This record gives sequence, structure tokens and C-alpha cells, in this order.
Amino acid sequence: MLEQARQLLKHYYGYGYFRKGQEQIIQSILSKQDTFGIIPTGGGKSICFQIPALIFSGVTLVISPLISLMKDQIETLEQLGIPATFINSSLEYYEARKRIEACKKGCYKLIYVAPERLDSEEFKGLIQGLSINFIAVDEAHCVSQWGHDFRPSYGLIASFIKGLDRTPTVAAFTATATHEVKNDVVRLLHLKNPNVFITGFDRENLCFSVQKGIDKEQFLLQYLEEHRDDVGIIYAATRKEVDKLYETLYYKGYAAARYHAGMTDIRRTKAQEAFIFDDVNVMVATNAFGMGIDKSNVRYVIHYNMPKNIEAYYQEAGRAGRDNEPSECILLFSPRDILLQRYMIQNNDLSDERKQLEYKRLQTMIDYCHTTNCLRKYLLGYFGEEYLQDNCSNCSICADERELLDITVDAQKVFSCIYRMGQRYGISMVSQVLKGSNSKKIKQLGLDGITTYGIMQGYTLQQIKDVINVLIADGYLQLTEGEYPVIKLREKAGAVIKNQEKVLQRVHRKMEKAEADFTLFEQLRSLRKKIAQREQVPPYIIFNDSTLREMSEYCPMDLKTFSRIKGVGQAKLEKYGQQFISLIQEYVKENFR
Repeated sequence: MLEQARQLLKHYYGYGYFRKGQEQIIQSILSKQDTFGIIPTGGGKSICFQIPALIFSGVTLVISPLISLMKDQIETLEQLGIPATFINSSLEYYEARKRIEACKKGCYKLIYVAPERLDSEEFKGLIQGLSINFIAVDEAHCVSQWGHDFRPSYGLIASFIKGLDRTPTVAAFTATATHEVKNDVVRLLHLKNPNVFITGFDRENLCFSVQKGIDKEQFLLQYLEEHRDDVGIIYAATRKEVDKLYETLYYKGYAAARYHAGMTDIRRTKAQEAFIFDDVNVMVATNAFGMGIDKSNVRYVIHYNMPKNIEAYYQEAGRAGRDNEPSECILLFSPRDILLQRYMIQNNDLSDERKQLEYKRLQTMIDYCHTTNCLRKYLLGYFGEEYLQDNCSNCSICADERELLDITVDAQKVFSCIYRMGQRYGISMVSQVLKGSNSKKIKQLGLDGITTYGIMQGYTLQQIKDVINVLIADGYLQLTEGEYPVIKLREKAGAVIKNQEKVLQRVHRKMEKAEADFTLFEQLRSLRKKIAQREQVPPYIIFNDSTLREMSEYCPMDLKTFSRIKGVGQAKLEKYGQQFISLIQEYVKENFR
């Protein structure tokens, strides 16, 4: 039978061999042994139950949680020439009955059904006399209340199977499962002495990174500018955040769509289809989007906010690179994400026991954001898989090309300013005082009279905010809860103030502070004008003034560093980069010997 499976793989799917773990799982199912397969996203779990379905006599029932997931898989199977259909709430009784009758005549080998249907006497009546020899439970983690996507309807599966005339072979599948969830799946689905296969959680093609202490929107816009042609998903924690990000991207000319539970079914479906059919290449969404989306060319998944737990994060991030091509999974972390997730847990209708579990799982997510060890090793370890290497070379920790910069003096300035301001203000106000802003509000409050006023005037306002965000993320400062969070000093800051501890920050070389130079700026403007006259275009078409100012401030000396300057895309980098770099190199040579 295994040889027949290989022939079907080649005939229908066009592959000459099975992927890691697939053959063993299929062999177990064909031996009519209950089976539990844990296969990472992109590992080809659908093939593991679709091929046995083609070999077994009778019909295979595939239990799937979402209509969109069923629709996607049925369309895929139809394209392959495999007869399959679905039964769910979108069908009238007459159509459902028509499909079941066709199954009895051998027209279909697979029926996809939502778990809610299993409790329907109407559905049970329809399938009377149907030869069901195999049941596949997709997204099986949904059966466990300790799983990240618990669905009470999955609790109907075991009793439904028990009520069938003959006991079918049962196979359960999921992409992520902790030890507790694995045990729950076996117990709650009543799997009989199942063969359990874990093909490994590692996705070698995915690069994991955590970005802390940054302006999220600025980072996102710069990243998207550098990846305009790539397909990606941006996850945000709230509907409000999704709407805000979508509008920002829309007005900046990105082909984007949005998806969250506050939209109508029609609008969500339209957005999803636009993304699947490449009418748009950026999807901004809450975690309501993604389950069952079998889009293979997603090159990046960006989490704009920290997710609630590792299981949710790994499944969502795993939607990148399903074609096994190199892809990025980027998490943008800020301390406010912790406050938001704690608030959502506290205000959720959960038992005290479940809340304590959610707080514990949240802490593992927070620890992931702060770990200084390999991110891949941390993720795999969470799922009980040992990663033997100390350096994966493909996460933001192991492949960190940044250098350590001592920012102890800047940190002391920030701590001192916060203390002298009475620990009563937020990031924006503290930054303005450190910058030496002449705003009316600062003068009214008398904050222009404290000793720390203007002590970081050589920095841009954004650079000061970035330093403060880093200090918050690294535990020196904390933000209070509420709509207008206030910065407070933490105990850890005391050692820095007393010169007992240094504060180090990993930064790109281009972020090394250099005073903006008006002379260099004028030279850059002259070069821009010369190029513009030659190409007969307005000077701002070449580079705008803010880009030239950043060049004069950071003095990029090579193409890699130059590419990080705001407003420098790939085309301009290739066309103008070396000309501007040569001017900057000459300027530095003459002025900093």
C-alpha cells in the first residue's frame, strides 16, 4: 500500500518523494492505526490524510474548523483532480443531501465538515448508510482548553465517532502542541493506542527576530519600503490598531487589505480573497485571520504587538515561507504590549485557574522578547524539542551584526531627568525636556528650569525616544497602566546612576551619533542639484531634504549603511549611492583626520 501511496503522490501532487515524517504517518494510517501527527506549518500535513483517503474504500470525513479553510482545500483538491466536497452551514439542506447521496454513489472520496455539524440530528440522519472508514481531525489542538485556539465544538468529535455503526481509523493533526495539549488531544478524541509522530517544530527557512526600543511605525514603513514587491502579513493586537495601520499604508500607496472580527462577513471574505489571489500583497489583521490560509509565498510576518503566548505566535509566524523559501518573522516589542495583554486576560471571561495559566504563558512570551540566547532554541525548547546548536545563524540574536555601544551616560541623563520631573510624565514630555524644547506647555510647567533641560539637545527627538524605549524594554524604566502612561524609575536604574553598572545597546553602525553638519548638508544639496539638472528632473525627485539631513548626520561610508538611510530605496541606492558616498568619504577625510 505504501508503494501505491508513492504513485498517488507523483500522479496527483507531482512529487517524487515524501517529505520528512509523511511516509511514516501515512504508513501508520494505512495500517488502520489511530495516529497523531504534529507537523509544522508548511510540512505537508494535508497529504498525510488525503492520500490514505484515496486508498481506503468508502469515504473519509475531514473535520475542519473554518469554512474558509474547507473552501481553500476543496478548490486545491479539485485542481488536482481529486473528488472532494464539504458540508457546512453555508449549504441549504437540499444541497447537503445531494452531496451526501453523491458520496454514497462513490462520486467523492473526501467530505470536509465543520465540528458543529456533528451534533446535528439532521446531519446524522443524512450520513446513515454512508461508509466512513477514516476520520481526519485537522487543527486538533482546538480540542484542548489549554490550546491557544480552543473550540468547544471539538468536544463533539469523540461522541460522534462512538455513535457510528463501525469504528473508523482516526488521525489527528496539528502544527503546534505543548506536552499538555498533546495529552489532551489523545485523551479527548479517544485515540486508541495511537502512533504519535512529531516531525520537528523547526522551520529552518524562517529567520526570527525581535525588535525592541524602536518607533514601530517608522520601522514598519521603512521595512515595507524595502520589501514593496514581497507578500506579507502584519498582525496587530486590536481592531483599532489594524484600522490605523491599514489607513496609514493605504494613504502611502501600498496594496493592502485588512481583516478583523469587527468587519462584516462580506468585507472579510473580500479582503481574504484579494490577498489569496495576489490583488494585494499586504494583509493587516488581528489573530482572527490566517487559520487554513494556504498561501505559499508569504515572505514576512510582522507582529506589530506581542502576541498572548508562544503557541499563537509560532503558528501565526509560521504562515511565512510555506514554500520553504527564506522568509522573515519579526516581532516589534514594546512594554505597552505587556499591559495590553494583561488587560485582555484580566477582562476575559475565564476561570481563575485559566487566567493564571494565561498569565504564565504570557510570561514565556515576554521572556522570549527579552532573551539574549538563540530565539530558535527558545521556541523549540518551549515545545519540548532540543536544539543542539548554540548558534542557529538565522535569528536576530545569532546573526546580530550590530555592535555594542555604551550608552551609560545617556541613560544617566534620562534617569536624572525623569527623577527631576517627579516621575509624573510620559515619554514625549521627558524627551522634549531632554531635547530642550521651547514648547509653551514646558514653559508653563516650569520644566525649562530644571538642571536636565536640554542636556541631550544634540540628539533628535526621535533618537531620545528610542533611547528611552530601550531603557524600558531592558527593565530600567517602567510604564504605568492607563491611557496616558507615565515613566517610572525601576530599582535596576539605581546601579547605573551610582556608576555600578553600564548600559549597553546593540546598534547598527549607522546609528552612531554624529552631529548634523550644515556644511556637508549644503555639499549634498549641490550634488543633488547637479544630478537633477543632468537628468532634467526636480531635485526632490533625487532625494528630499530630510534624507540629505540624515546623510549629513550619520555619514554613511558604504552601500550597506547608506541603504539604511530614510528615503533610500534599492533603485536609488544603485543609481546614486556611490556618488553621494564618495562625497561623504571625501568630506570625512578632510575634516576628521
